[in-house]
Amino acid sequence: MSSTADVVVIGAGPAGVMAAAHAAELGARTVLVTQQSFGGMAANDGPVPVRTLAHTARLMRNARQLGQYGVIINEPALDYQRLLERVSEVTRDVRQRTTLRTLIESHGGIIRESTGPVRFEDAHTIVTDTGLRLESENFIVCTGGVSKKLPIPGFEYTSTHSDAWSLTAVPPSMIVVGCGATGAQVASVFNTFGTRVELFEASPHVLPAEDDDVAAAVAAAFQHEGIKVRQNFGSIDSFEKTPAGVRMTFSKDGNRETVEATLAVVAVGWGADTDALKPGAAGVDVTPRGFLQVNDHLQTSAPHIFAAGDVTGRVMLASEAMRDGFVAAANAVHGPRLRVTEHLIPAGSFTDPEYASVGLTERKARETHNVITAVSYYRASVRAIIDGQSTGLCKLVVDQETSEILGCHVVGEQATDVVQVASMALAAGLRRVDDLARATVSFPTYAEILIATAVRAAKKLNLEIGWRTHYTA
Repeated sequence: MSSTADVVVIGAGPAGVMAAAHAAELGARTVLVTQQSFGGMAANDGPVPVRTLAHTARLMRNARQLGQYGVIINEPALDYQRLLERVSEVTRDVRQRTTLRTLIESHGGIIRESTGPVRFEDAHTIVTDTGLRLESENFIVCTGGVSKKLPIPGFEYTSTHSDAWSLTAVPPSMIVVGCGATGAQVASVFNTFGTRVELFEASPHVLPAEDDDVAAAVAAAFQHEGIKVRQNFGSIDSFEKTPAGVRMTFSKDGNRETVEATLAVVAVGWGADTDALKPGAAGVDVTPRGFLQVNDHLQTSAPHIFAAGDVTGRVMLASEAMRDGFVAAANAVHGPRLRVTEHLIPAGSFTDPEYASVGLTERKARETHNVITAVSYYRASVRAIIDGQSTGLCKLVVDQETSEILGCHVVGEQATDVVQVASMALAAGLRRVDDLARATVSFPTYAEILIATAVRAAKKLNLEIGWRTHYTA
């Protein structure tokens, strides 16, 4: 089968769906091609199913608290098969409710799902193993990312985070290698489900991309909940299959150790999903790390081929992927006019406790600024006390000369939502810490901890904040 289009979008995750919707909206003859189903990893294997599992873990945790509030129930038990059904229901509902599919089709766009691997035959042609062949003036590659593999003997006996989320039963024990956002979520969720989890991170502390205080708080909380956290553990020598699961051998300073579990999940990074794509056949260059090389128009080395989302290696978040998709579509249709620009990007993870951030960590900020920091603790938050969730903190990093907030970091209940408040305030121009300190939020809410931290910072800088000077929440 052959077809001609103005724009062919490869991949139907957040970047691809947005790119196809906007290209079709701009009047381009648009075809969206996806190896699997509409929605990509975000809907089928990422934030949507993961958040559903994390929500279940949170419900179990809350159920165990009920006795403190006079609600007497039996110890909660997990029906994992019913949970998997619920995950499928949620994912299906999200896919069906998206308005972007309707937008694509209402503007004449065509969606081709479950095509199998897509590859470039030449600079203007893609083919699939199912016989689909498309020629186009322009392409937007949105194939996303995949878990990195390690060149270690026995690596084939390990599992990815995707394997973990699709398990049909809760494993008795689990090794998790890598404590970035993905590894932390796997460890946290399955620990709550009853799995004995041992978490390994090669860096000096877990969550190496996060602020040091947040990383330390998460590590302490994990250990308190029964997760065995091994930071700066050394290097892995091998994995071996055992009758009960997997054995991992690792070494540090000449000392060798082994650990065994039912399952070993490796989450050590995210690479571009381009192996099957054959970008070289279209004249598209890749970076040393394997991502598609793009300029600030999201244009590859082949001027008519654009890329958006995780496949570029820029910012691996669903919200940024959608922004990229919009920019890439506009440039593919009208020529390279729009640019991706630096801006504040909030990020968070649905662990227990949650953690989230926006802006610079203290360590990064000190490289270029003279800063002060202020920290407030959840144990002093009225809402946290009411809810029995006193683990956590809020930290602000502030420029000492300008009084501007450079970073906000939160770990604790509803941390991801608290950081959204900070992010929106900064995006709206409320950058001075004394302005944030004077802002009003409802009582009792978790957002109060943000204001309390701003008050602490403003006091350190001797800034005038009116009645808030006496605010001690």
